[in-house]
This record gives sequence, C-alpha cells and structure tokens, in this order.
Amino acid sequence: MSRAGQPADLVIFDLDGTLADTAPDIAFALNRTLEGAGLAALPIETVIGYVGDGAAKLIERALPAERRDLDLARLFESFLAIYEARPCVDSRLYPGIEALLQALAGAGVATAVLTNKAGSLARALVQALLPSHPFAAVMGDRDGYPRKPDPTGAHALVERCRTTPGRTVVVGDGLPDMRLGHALGARSLAAAWGYTPRASLAAESPTWVIDDPSDALDLLLGG
Repeated sequence: MSRAGQPADLVIFDLDGTLADTAPDIAFALNRTLEGAGLAALPIETVIGYVGDGAAKLIERALPAERRDLDLARLFESFLAIYEARPCVDSRLYPGIEALLQALAGAGVATAVLTNKAGSLARALVQALLPSHPFAAVMGDRDGYPRKPDPTGAHALVERCRTTPGRTVVVGDGLPDMRLGHALGARSLAAAWGYTPRASLAAESPTWVIDDPSDALDLLLGG
C-alpha cells in the first residue's frame, strides 16, 4: 500500500457502496419496475452486482436475454419514479463515514459527491443521510456531465474547489471510480467495504485499498 504523501485539498466520494449501503432501496425500485413489466424480482445480491454504472445500465443488466425487446427508456422512467418516491427508506451510512466526513471538514478539506446515480436522487439521499455536512457539490447523472469514469464532472469539481488533480483523491467502491482517478490524474482510494470485490478493485491499481472508513483519514490528510 502506498504512503499518504501530500494531504488532499479535495476528496470526491462515490455514493452507493461508498458513503452508504443503498442497495435495499435500489433493489426495491428495480424489482417493482421489473414486476410492472411482468418479470420476476431479483435477489438483492444479484442487484448489487449490477450497481455502479447508472440506472439505465442497471435495468439493462437486470433484463433476461429473451426480454431485451422491452422499452428500456420506459422502464428507466418507471424506475426513477418509483425510486424518487422513496429514495431513503432502508439506506444507511456505513459505520465510520460520518466521523470521517466530520474530521475532513474540521481539517479544512473540501468534499464532494460524484455518482452515476441520477443527480436528483443523489441529492435527496445525501439530504436524508447527511443533512448538515457541507459538501461542495453533489453531482450525478442528468446533471450535464458524462458518467464516470469520464473525468469531466470531476474536473469541474476540482475547478470549483480551486485545487488541482494532484491534490484530489477519488474515493469509491466501483471500477468506474478507480478508472476516474486515473483519468483525472488524481490519487484513488478503493473502498473495499462496498459492492465490488477487493481483488477486482486492486486490479485497477488504485493508490490505496482499505477495508474500513476509519483507516482513510490519515491517508487523506497525509499522515
């Protein structure tokens, strides 16, 4: 594992599987969508394996091969409507996340959320789970930027926070997050407590792989 090096000015967090375990609410919305189309519901373990690349890709992965004729755009809108009606029923912050964010704020480190979830849903979730944390921004799909790992949205956050990619760390549990770190030219911290197997994250050559949020602070502060 690499040493921390210089402290971060900006930490860009993923949301699903990184800040919070949101799989129960995602699975509820997806399964209601599938059932509305006459398809069987999926177990949450299967849904978790489909998360990370946005709702459209989630739905595409969930469809059985023989039903790829269904209208994906209609299913996508149905999923969003169901999810937006109950965005945070069973979603929970991972243990240690709130303390980590408080410590970063206390050290003067800017934080932001960049997710492939729809931006409106991401902001509703963050408001429900972390209503008082001063994120510089919460950005997601449909906010005018390409989805991760494209670095365009991350570059906008770097500019907004008046720093550089070299003083930015991307924290996430998904392969798009690790690839975003490389594309941005930032350090990356793989959140192995999330939805992607540790070995898969490590194979993307992030700066660090950690198993618990409590291990992140010294790395992010350059300790």
